[in-house]
Amino acid sequence: MSIDKKYKKIISLVPSQTELLVDLGLEDSIVGVTKFCIHPKHLLKTKTVVGGTKNIKIDKIKELQPDIILCNKEENTKEIVEACQQIAFTHVSDIFTLTDSLELISLYGSFFEKQVEARKMIRELESKITDFKKFIANQRNRKVAYFIWRNPWMVAANNTFINHLLELNKFENIYANEVRYPEVNLKDIYKKKPELILLSSEPFPFKEKHIIEIKEHASKSTPILVDGEYFSWYGSRLLKAFDYFKELHNGV
Repeated sequence: MSIDKKYKKIISLVPSQTELLVDLGLEDSIVGVTKFCIHPKHLLKTKTVVGGTKNIKIDKIKELQPDIILCNKEENTKEIVEACQQIAFTHVSDIFTLTDSLELISLYGSFFEKQVEARKMIRELESKITDFKKFIANQRNRKVAYFIWRNPWMVAANNTFINHLLELNKFENIYANEVRYPEVNLKDIYKKKPELILLSSEPFPFKEKHIIEIKEHASKSTPILVDGEYFSWYGSRLLKAFDYFKELHNGV
């Protein structure tokens, strides 16, 4: 995409992308964020909060007069994207793999004249990915289920960034034959015999009490709480993700 202007006023409707902007040195250019843009934490006090990822306050966005609005196909609805397109140039990311993540970082470098910073981040991330692949080569495969919601119980399945990172970790997703985020019946999970049941910290905040609930239906599996940001945030949070994955494997 050719860039014919500098985007000085940015609204980000995606937490992962908001953090990426800050780490590229663009905090001063951000004028609006969602209530879920919690990294870095002070943004919620220093920037205008324009709603959530699924429910925006369109009047607030108009008042901010942004030059560009950043969305994501999974995080934001089609209606939100279409509304934003009536206000300013709107870019919609669509992330499935680490390659997609690297391309997004490069694209933002071009959009916001941060090519040097973007190239540095990409080199660091590529180095961490290479190092982790060497680490994971010595790990055995484990069958897992990755839960993202309770009542209804929902898991991450195929065609998701989460599933991509599960595969990288040699975690065989027992729901890999299903699409996106299916609802599942806990009574059936024991039939699939996962070794590990990963309970994510987001979007549903699983706690220790839910481990007991899971064990009632999968007594031979080991439920563990995992930090969902490292499995689903595809921006600069990935720079910390691979150290977290090593600790996770060393702990199980």
